[in-house]
Amino acid sequence: DLITKAPGTYHHSLMVANISANCVEAIGGDSQLARVACYYHDIGKLEHPFFFIENLPGHMESPHNMISAEESAQIIFNHVTKGVEILTQHQLPQAVIDICAQHHGTTLMKYFYAEALKNNPDVKEEDFRYPGPKPQTKEAAIINIVDSAEAATRAMKEPTLEKVEALVHSIIMNRLEDEQFVECDITMKEIAIVEKMIVTSLNGTFHSRIEYPTIKKQEIK
Repeated sequence: DLITKAPGTYHHSLMVANISANCVEAIGGDSQLARVACYYHDIGKLEHPFFFIENLPGHMESPHNMISAEESAQIIFNHVTKGVEILTQHQLPQAVIDICAQHHGTTLMKYFYAEALKNNPDVKEEDFRYPGPKPQTKEAAIINIVDSAEAATRAMKEPTLEKVEALVHSIIMNRLEDEQFVECDITMKEIAIVEKMIVTSLNGTFHSRIEYPTIKKQEIK
């Protein structure tokens, strides 16, 4: 269903699975669990695929433009709760369901929060935070980082190594400052290993190819 109804999400999930499994393996975690969990982590997007940028056809206006920031946030949140519902219904392992529930932690949906503030300065920040829980395992923490990093790099214009490094580092620092990993046992040393691996993987996938100058025959001596 995912490949036909939400092809962008399908490809994103494969990328996140490959990178996450390698990172988890590097720190001695359960790479097979990480891979399987990534395949299903965004299954809840099937309910409203066009509300997620990776599935929006180029010619189509974003449906978010037609509804309020509060309604947009609710639809985005629901991909987590709907995902948990689908996976539970199909009796997937609890560890896979847990990662689906935790892959955004309690992070703030900054864009829609900022949009809502324009219309109502009294809007509550907690209304624009994912319901959580925060990542409870190293695998969930890594998938949380990779998921955001892959999506943000994909959206980047002309990614370079420096841009990718800065982006991945800022995502990790944001998670740490927001105390997203305080309920799991991932260490700073492990986060440093994971950061390098994510940068290498994303740079290899998205880095713009160098355009070599064409040489005319008469210039070759």
